[in-house]
Amino acid sequence: MGISHYIKDIGRGARGAKPLDRAQACDLFGQVLDGTVSDLELGAFCLAMRIKGETPEELAGFLDATHARLNRFPATNRPLVVLPSYNGARRLPVLTPLLALLLAREGLPVLVHGAATESTRVLASNVLAGLGVAALAAIRPIEDGEVVFAPTELLSPGLKRLLDVRRVVGLRNSGHSVVKLMQPAAGECVVVGSYTHPEYAKSMAATFELMGMTALLSRGLEGESAADPRRTAQVDGFVHGRHVALQEQQPGTQAEVPGLPKEIDIATTVDYTRRVLSGQTPVPGAIAQQVAQIAQLAALAALTESQETETR
Repeated sequence: MGISHYIKDIGRGARGAKPLDRAQACDLFGQVLDGTVSDLELGAFCLAMRIKGETPEELAGFLDATHARLNRFPATNRPLVVLPSYNGARRLPVLTPLLALLLAREGLPVLVHGAATESTRVLASNVLAGLGVAALAAIRPIEDGEVVFAPTELLSPGLKRLLDVRRVVGLRNSGHSVVKLMQPAAGECVVVGSYTHPEYAKSMAATFELMGMTALLSRGLEGESAADPRRTAQVDGFVHGRHVALQEQQPGTQAEVPGLPKEIDIATTVDYTRRVLSGQTPVPGAIAQQVAQIAQLAALAALTESQETETR
């Protein structure tokens, strides 16, 4: 069928573009993931949405299409904590592996998923590999207290192809929004969403509500899921789409974080993570608080699910 008729609506610039409804967005994104559109149409879609920006209804439709095609992990005993990791380290060490391993200590199953979208950054997957968490080659059950890393192509080859468009055009696209919102498991998930620009906070929050998801949303460290250890950011939670205020933003930035290295290379970050886990170096306060907040959301989600099951 093609997507040219959708491009006519979304490709009229920031002021003239028309938003798609959820069903239209689902159809369009499904064709993109299935690889049935031409390269020209794909490029036009990516650039048009980049200029226009996604509405929550469009993001919900994109997620509908994605979830229908995902190779999903089986349901876990406790809610699965999902940590998207697509940005990596640029100026500060990537702390997503530390966050994942601290959450596993709380007995939670943890899935980190990601792909290399930029060649100049240190990735969480590199650090996890240095800590003995190798990338999965196949979908399998995730145990309580376990951390696994899934490459994006294992979850969705079509989504990985879409992310790779950035290497050609140099700009992020709707695929980068979807991977930070999607639920890659059949059961209860707590998605840890992060943003770098304030406008994305509003659209992500509205999408979590619209999709009825359980999630934590805050400004992450250089776009990663882990909190910035130098700041106290605003943190919002969602339990089956219901908003839960978790933390208000506080002004100020710490000049130094005790024990946090200035180098961002893999070996240094692996060593730092091990030192924190062994108690030789303190857990950054913002990360410790984030662990508690995610555990709180997981407990609330499990309780809500139990109550909803009893009333059915």
